[in-house]
Amino acid sequence: MQPLNSVLIANRGEIACRVMRTAKAMGLTTVAVHSATDGNARHVREADIAVNLGGSKPSESYLQIDKLIEAAKASGAQAIHPGYGFLSENAGFARAVEQAGLIFLGPPASAIDAMGSKSAAKSLMETAGVPLVPGYHGDAQDAATFREVAARIGYPVLLKATAGGGGKGMKVV
Repeated sequence: MQPLNSVLIANRGEIACRVMRTAKAMGLTTVAVHSATDGNARHVREADIAVNLGGSKPSESYLQIDKLIEAAKASGAQAIHPGYGFLSENAGFARAVEQAGLIFLGPPASAIDAMGSKSAAKSLMETAGVPLVPGYHGDAQDAATFREVAARIGYPVLLKATAGGGGKGMKVV
């Protein structure tokens, strides 16, 4: 395996800048990607190379796996760092990067599969005997079940949507 000398950061904003600073400190060439509307963003200015993914929305740019892999290959990047958010918890992205002959700088797809869902991760840890914060992640998702579990745990409780993410879908009761 040849030494790593370049990395594409598949993200934007502060996280992309932080990854770039570290990569540059390691002597790596950095590649930024951006949407059509992010062309003058800080992470683009700080990168050694910038690739326009097109589109104005994340769904048209930062979330397009094929475009990200194409950008990495076109720029000569050997690896892709996902940053956080966007595709960082997408096992399919990790697999696609590796299948394209690139290095995914993140956990293996198997770990993302196992731990990408908070509910599935909690079940796995519970099975392994890892001490956990009391909570409920069962199949019954009705008010009566929630009241019963909350009474057992003790109030206040935090209700979290399974697919919320980023603090969305949370409510203190």
